[in-house]
Amino acid sequence: MHMDIAFPNIGIHLSHVGKSISIFGFEIAFYGMIIGMAILLGIFIAVREARRTRQNPDIYFDLAIYGVIVSVICARLYYVIFSWDMYKGNLLSILNLRQGGLAIYGGIIGAVLTGTVYCKIKHLHVPLIFDTVAISIVNGQMLGRWGNFFNREAFGEYTNGLLAMRLPVDAVRAADITDKMREHLTKIDGVRYIQVSPTFLYESFWCMLIVIFLVWYRKRKRYDGELFLLYLFAYALGRVWIEGLRTDQLKLPGLGWPVSQLLAGLIVLGVGGVLIYNHKNLERIEYEEFQRKRRERERRKAARSEK
Repeated sequence: MHMDIAFPNIGIHLSHVGKSISIFGFEIAFYGMIIGMAILLGIFIAVREARRTRQNPDIYFDLAIYGVIVSVICARLYYVIFSWDMYKGNLLSILNLRQGGLAIYGGIIGAVLTGTVYCKIKHLHVPLIFDTVAISIVNGQMLGRWGNFFNREAFGEYTNGLLAMRLPVDAVRAADITDKMREHLTKIDGVRYIQVSPTFLYESFWCMLIVIFLVWYRKRKRYDGELFLLYLFAYALGRVWIEGLRTDQLKLPGLGWPVSQLLAGLIVLGVGGVLIYNHKNLERIEYEEFQRKRRERERRKAARSEK
Protein backbone atom coordinates (compact mmCIF):
# COMPACT_ATOMS: atom_id res chain seq x y z
CA MET A 1 0.00 0.00 0.00
CA HIS A 2 1.29 3.44 -0.94
CA MET A 3 1.08 5.94 1.91
CA ASP A 4 1.46 9.36 0.26
CA ILE A 5 -1.20 12.08 0.33
CA ALA A 6 -1.00 15.28 -1.68
CA PHE A 7 -2.84 18.54 -2.22
CA PRO A 8 -1.18 19.25 -5.58
CA ASN A 9 -2.89 22.56 -6.37
CA ILE A 10 -1.51 24.20 -3.23
CA GLY A 11 1.85 22.45 -3.38
CA ILE A 12 1.52 20.13 -0.36
CA HIS A 13 3.00 16.64 -0.80
CA LEU A 14 3.20 14.26 2.19
CA SER A 15 5.33 11.26 1.26
CA HIS A 16 4.36 8.93 4.09
CA VAL A 17 1.13 9.26 6.09
CA GLY A 18 0.57 6.06 8.01
CA LYS A 19 -2.73 4.83 9.36
CA SER A 20 -1.25 3.62 12.65
CA ILE A 21 1.86 3.34 14.77
CA SER A 22 3.33 0.22 16.32
CA ILE A 23 4.11 0.13 20.03
CA PHE A 24 5.70 -3.12 21.26
CA GLY A 25 4.25 -4.86 18.23
CA PHE A 26 0.72 -3.61 18.82
CA GLU A 27 -0.79 -1.43 16.11
CA ILE A 28 -2.56 1.70 17.37
CA ALA A 29 -4.62 3.53 14.75
CA PHE A 30 -4.27 7.29 14.43
CA TYR A 31 -8.06 7.36 14.11
CA GLY A 32 -8.44 5.99 17.63
CA MET A 33 -5.70 8.21 19.01
CA ILE A 34 -7.40 11.32 17.62
CA ILE A 35 -10.79 10.27 19.02
CA GLY A 36 -9.17 9.66 22.40
CA MET A 37 -7.48 13.06 22.35
CA ALA A 38 -10.78 14.72 21.38
CA ILE A 39 -12.55 13.04 24.30
CA LEU A 40 -9.95 14.15 26.85
CA LEU A 41 -9.92 17.70 25.52
CA GLY A 42 -13.73 17.69 25.53
CA ILE A 43 -13.81 16.73 29.22
CA PHE A 44 -11.32 19.50 30.00
CA ILE A 45 -13.43 22.09 28.14
CA ALA A 46 -16.66 20.96 29.83
CA VAL A 47 -15.09 21.09 33.29
CA ARG A 48 -13.73 24.59 32.64
CA GLU A 49 -17.15 25.72 31.47
CA ALA A 50 -18.79 24.12 34.52
CA ARG A 51 -16.49 26.05 36.85
CA ARG A 52 -17.15 29.27 34.95
CA THR A 53 -20.90 28.81 35.40
CA ARG A 54 -20.54 27.72 39.05
CA GLN A 55 -21.56 24.12 38.55
CA ASN A 56 -20.06 21.04 40.16
CA PRO A 57 -17.28 19.84 37.79
CA ASP A 58 -17.56 16.28 39.13
CA ILE A 59 -20.86 15.98 37.26
CA TYR A 60 -19.01 16.13 33.96
CA PHE A 61 -16.39 13.55 34.90
CA ASP A 62 -19.19 11.13 35.75
CA LEU A 63 -21.20 12.06 32.66
CA ALA A 64 -18.15 11.58 30.43
CA ILE A 65 -17.70 7.98 31.53
CA TYR A 66 -21.25 7.00 30.58
CA GLY A 67 -21.53 9.35 27.63
CA VAL A 68 -18.37 8.20 25.86
CA ILE A 69 -19.29 4.52 26.14
CA VAL A 70 -22.87 4.97 24.94
CA SER A 71 -21.89 7.45 22.21
CA VAL A 72 -19.26 5.13 20.70
CA ILE A 73 -21.72 2.23 20.73
CA CYS A 74 -24.44 4.34 19.09
CA ALA A 75 -22.01 5.82 16.54
CA ARG A 76 -20.95 2.31 15.54
CA LEU A 77 -24.51 0.97 15.41
CA TYR A 78 -25.63 3.90 13.25
CA TYR A 79 -22.80 3.21 10.80
CA VAL A 80 -23.29 -0.56 10.73
CA ILE A 81 -27.07 -0.39 10.29
CA PHE A 82 -26.79 1.80 7.21
CA SER A 83 -23.74 -0.08 5.85
CA TRP A 84 -25.03 -3.56 6.53
CA ASP A 85 -23.78 -5.03 3.25
CA MET A 86 -20.20 -4.37 4.40
CA TYR A 87 -20.62 -6.36 7.61
CA LYS A 88 -23.24 -9.06 7.05
CA GLY A 89 -20.65 -11.51 5.73
CA ASN A 90 -18.30 -11.05 8.68
CA LEU A 91 -20.12 -10.05 11.86
CA LEU A 92 -16.92 -9.97 13.92
CA SER A 93 -15.70 -7.06 11.78
CA ILE A 94 -18.39 -4.95 13.50
CA LEU A 95 -16.16 -4.93 16.57
CA ASN A 96 -13.11 -3.65 14.67
CA LEU A 97 -13.14 0.12 15.20
CA ARG A 98 -9.51 0.62 14.25
CA GLN A 99 -10.38 1.09 10.57
CA GLY A 100 -13.00 3.77 11.24
CA GLY A 101 -16.73 3.39 10.80
CA LEU A 102 -18.19 5.71 13.45
CA ALA A 103 -21.10 7.91 12.37
CA ILE A 104 -21.13 11.22 14.22
CA TYR A 105 -24.91 11.50 14.24
CA GLY A 106 -25.10 8.18 16.03
CA GLY A 107 -22.66 9.55 18.57
CA ILE A 108 -24.73 12.71 19.06
CA ILE A 109 -27.88 10.66 19.55
CA GLY A 110 -26.06 8.55 22.15
CA ALA A 111 -24.76 11.65 23.94
CA VAL A 112 -28.21 13.26 24.05
CA LEU A 113 -29.84 10.09 25.38
CA THR A 114 -27.13 9.59 28.01
CA GLY A 115 -27.21 13.21 29.12
CA THR A 116 -31.00 13.24 29.38
CA VAL A 117 -31.21 10.02 31.41
CA TYR A 118 -28.31 11.08 33.66
CA CYS A 119 -29.92 14.46 34.36
CA LYS A 120 -33.27 12.90 35.17
CA ILE A 121 -31.67 10.46 37.61
CA LYS A 122 -29.54 13.15 39.28
CA HIS A 123 -32.30 15.80 39.13
CA LEU A 124 -30.17 18.18 37.06
CA HIS A 125 -31.30 20.88 34.63
CA VAL A 126 -31.00 19.23 31.20
CA PRO A 127 -30.65 22.42 29.06
CA LEU A 128 -27.84 23.76 31.26
CA ILE A 129 -25.93 20.49 31.05
CA PHE A 130 -26.25 20.43 27.25
CA ASP A 131 -25.10 24.05 26.99
CA THR A 132 -22.04 23.19 29.08
CA VAL A 133 -20.97 20.33 26.78
CA ALA A 134 -21.92 21.96 23.44
CA ILE A 135 -18.45 23.37 22.78
CA SER A 136 -16.85 20.07 23.83
CA ILE A 137 -18.96 18.11 21.35
CA VAL A 138 -18.34 20.30 18.31
CA ASN A 139 -14.64 20.59 19.20
CA GLY A 140 -14.51 16.79 19.25
CA GLN A 141 -16.13 16.70 15.81
CA MET A 142 -13.60 19.21 14.50
CA LEU A 143 -10.68 17.06 15.68
CA GLY A 144 -12.30 13.72 14.92
CA ARG A 145 -12.56 14.47 11.21
CA TRP A 146 -8.77 14.27 10.98
CA GLY A 147 -9.09 10.58 11.76
CA ASN A 148 -10.79 10.37 8.35
CA PHE A 149 -7.71 12.02 6.83
CA PHE A 150 -5.42 9.25 8.11
CA ASN A 151 -7.90 6.57 7.04
CA ARG A 152 -8.35 8.08 3.55
CA GLU A 153 -12.13 8.20 3.89
CA ALA A 154 -15.05 10.65 4.09
CA PHE A 155 -14.10 12.41 0.86
CA GLY A 156 -16.13 13.75 -2.04
CA GLU A 157 -16.31 13.42 -5.80
CA TYR A 158 -13.47 14.15 -8.23
CA THR A 159 -12.36 17.77 -8.32
CA ASN A 160 -9.46 19.78 -9.62
CA GLY A 161 -10.23 22.71 -7.33
CA LEU A 162 -7.78 24.54 -5.12
CA LEU A 163 -8.06 22.06 -2.22
CA ALA A 164 -8.20 18.89 -4.32
CA MET A 165 -6.66 15.90 -2.50
CA ARG A 166 -4.74 13.16 -4.34
CA LEU A 167 -4.78 9.62 -2.93
CA PRO A 168 -3.26 6.32 -4.09
CA VAL A 169 -5.96 3.95 -5.32
CA ASP A 170 -4.59 1.04 -3.27
CA ALA A 171 -5.00 3.06 -0.03
CA VAL A 172 -8.72 3.72 -0.56
CA ARG A 173 -11.73 1.43 -0.20
CA ALA A 174 -12.84 0.37 -3.67
CA ALA A 175 -16.48 1.10 -2.82
CA ASP A 176 -15.63 4.80 -2.30
CA ILE A 177 -14.19 5.23 -5.82
CA THR A 178 -16.73 6.53 -8.34
CA ASP A 179 -16.82 6.26 -12.11
CA LYS A 180 -15.89 9.92 -12.43
CA MET A 181 -12.81 9.36 -10.26
CA ARG A 182 -11.81 6.44 -12.48
CA GLU A 183 -12.20 8.59 -15.57
CA HIS A 184 -9.64 11.02 -14.13
CA LEU A 185 -7.17 8.46 -12.78
CA THR A 186 -3.55 9.55 -13.05
CA LYS A 187 -0.45 7.41 -12.91
CA ILE A 188 2.77 8.69 -11.35
CA ASP A 189 5.84 6.45 -11.22
CA GLY A 190 3.60 3.47 -11.85
CA VAL A 191 1.19 4.29 -8.99
CA ARG A 192 -2.46 5.04 -9.78
CA TYR A 193 -4.08 8.02 -8.05
CA ILE A 194 -7.54 9.52 -7.67
CA GLN A 195 -8.20 13.18 -6.95
CA VAL A 196 -11.08 14.04 -4.62
CA SER A 197 -12.80 16.75 -2.60
CA PRO A 198 -11.51 16.68 1.01
CA THR A 199 -14.92 16.89 2.65
CA PHE A 200 -13.40 15.89 6.00
CA LEU A 201 -11.44 19.15 5.82
CA TYR A 202 -14.53 21.19 4.92
CA GLU A 203 -16.42 19.79 7.89
CA SER A 204 -13.49 20.26 10.28
CA PHE A 205 -13.20 23.89 9.21
CA TRP A 206 -16.97 24.40 9.56
CA CYS A 207 -16.85 22.95 13.09
CA MET A 208 -13.97 25.28 13.94
CA LEU A 209 -16.13 28.26 12.96
CA ILE A 210 -18.93 26.92 15.17
CA VAL A 211 -16.51 26.57 18.11
CA ILE A 212 -15.37 30.17 17.67
CA PHE A 213 -18.97 31.39 17.51
CA LEU A 214 -20.09 29.40 20.59
CA VAL A 215 -17.12 30.59 22.64
CA TRP A 216 -18.06 34.16 21.73
CA TYR A 217 -21.79 33.69 22.32
CA ARG A 218 -21.73 31.65 25.54
CA LYS A 219 -21.65 34.78 27.74
CA ARG A 220 -24.43 36.36 25.70
CA LYS A 221 -26.97 33.53 25.68
CA ARG A 222 -30.47 34.46 26.86
CA TYR A 223 -31.66 31.12 28.26
CA ASP A 224 -30.36 27.66 29.14
CA GLY A 225 -30.36 25.35 26.14
CA GLU A 226 -29.83 28.13 23.61
CA LEU A 227 -26.15 27.33 23.09
CA PHE A 228 -26.85 23.66 22.38
CA LEU A 229 -29.70 24.53 20.00
CA LEU A 230 -27.43 26.91 18.10
CA TYR A 231 -24.79 24.19 17.88
CA LEU A 232 -27.29 21.68 16.49
CA PHE A 233 -28.64 24.16 13.96
CA ALA A 234 -25.24 25.37 12.75
CA TYR A 235 -23.69 21.91 12.48
CA ALA A 236 -26.68 20.46 10.66
CA LEU A 237 -26.77 23.42 8.27
CA GLY A 238 -23.20 22.74 7.19
CA ARG A 239 -23.75 18.99 7.10
CA VAL A 240 -26.64 19.31 4.64
CA TRP A 241 -24.21 20.70 2.08
CA ILE A 242 -21.08 18.69 2.97
CA GLU A 243 -22.91 15.34 3.12
CA GLY A 244 -24.15 15.89 -0.42
CA LEU A 245 -20.54 15.95 -1.65
CA ARG A 246 -19.44 12.67 -0.10
CA THR A 247 -19.15 9.40 -2.02
CA ASP A 248 -19.49 7.17 1.07
CA GLN A 249 -22.96 8.29 2.08
CA LEU A 250 -25.00 6.02 4.34
CA LYS A 251 -28.27 5.36 2.52
CA LEU A 252 -31.78 4.57 3.74
CA PRO A 253 -32.52 0.95 2.75
CA GLY A 254 -34.94 0.70 -0.15
CA LEU A 255 -35.03 4.44 -0.77
CA GLY A 256 -31.40 5.28 -1.41
CA TRP A 257 -31.63 8.66 0.32
CA PRO A 258 -28.53 9.86 2.18
CA VAL A 259 -29.65 9.28 5.76
CA SER A 260 -27.30 11.78 7.42
CA GLN A 261 -28.18 14.50 4.91
CA LEU A 262 -31.88 13.85 5.47
CA LEU A 263 -31.43 13.91 9.25
CA ALA A 264 -29.41 17.13 9.02
CA GLY A 265 -32.18 18.76 6.99
CA LEU A 266 -34.80 17.74 9.54
CA ILE A 267 -32.66 19.12 12.38
CA VAL A 268 -32.26 22.45 10.56
CA LEU A 269 -36.03 22.74 10.15
CA GLY A 270 -36.92 21.46 13.63
CA VAL A 271 -34.29 23.28 15.66
CA GLY A 272 -34.68 26.40 13.53
CA GLY A 273 -38.38 26.40 14.38
CA VAL A 274 -37.61 26.03 18.10
CA LEU A 275 -35.12 28.92 18.00
CA ILE A 276 -37.66 31.17 16.28
CA TYR A 277 -40.38 30.19 18.76
CA ASN A 278 -38.09 30.83 21.72
CA HIS A 279 -37.06 34.20 20.33
CA LYS A 280 -40.69 35.25 20.05
CA ASN A 281 -41.36 34.10 23.62
CA LEU A 282 -38.11 35.33 25.12
CA GLU A 283 -39.63 37.34 27.97
CA ARG A 284 -41.63 34.38 29.25
CA ILE A 285 -38.62 32.04 28.94
CA GLU A 286 -36.34 34.48 30.78
CA TYR A 287 -38.92 34.84 33.56
CA GLU A 288 -39.20 31.05 33.91
CA GLU A 289 -35.39 30.83 34.00
CA PHE A 290 -35.28 33.46 36.74
CA GLN A 291 -37.85 31.58 38.82
CA ARG A 292 -36.07 28.25 38.33
CA LYS A 293 -32.74 29.72 39.46
CA ARG A 294 -34.42 31.34 42.46
CA ARG A 295 -35.90 27.99 43.51
CA GLU A 296 -32.51 26.33 43.01
CA ARG A 297 -30.80 28.90 45.24
CA GLU A 298 -33.42 28.38 47.92
CA ARG A 299 -33.03 24.61 47.69
CA ARG A 300 -29.24 24.84 48.11
CA LYS A 301 -29.64 27.27 50.98
CA ALA A 302 -32.06 24.90 52.72
CA ALA A 303 -29.68 21.98 52.15
CA ARG A 304 -26.80 23.90 53.75
CA SER A 305 -29.02 24.82 56.73
CA GLU A 306 -29.85 21.18 57.33
CA LYS A 307 -26.16 20.35 57.53
